[in-house]
Amino acid sequence: MNQSMERNLAIVGLLILGVISVLALAEGGLAGFLVGITHSWATVQIYVDLVIAIVFLIVWMWRDANKKGLNPWPWIVLALVIGSFSPLIYLIVNGSKPTS
Repeated sequence: MNQSMERNLAIVGLLILGVISVLALAEGGLAGFLVGITHSWATVQIYVDLVIAIVFLIVWMWRDANKKGLNPWPWIVLALVIGSFSPLIYLIVNGSKPTS
């Protein structure tokens, strides 16, 4: 997959995630996220799965940023605070392939 396609997919993903997040916040506020997470074992499983995926994305961003000579810490902190928004924005801003 070329870098332009990756960037476009990241933009689409960011837009979809953003719209869903705004709708979720409008419906239940921040407390709605906590209630949703603990609603059942199925929702707990989904949350844990997402946390594991974010950890893998943090490792990828760390390695990719280091290859490019970038500071990975802002992206890591953002990922811990806003989840998948951070890796999507990272892809849009920095791409996934090391620069030469």
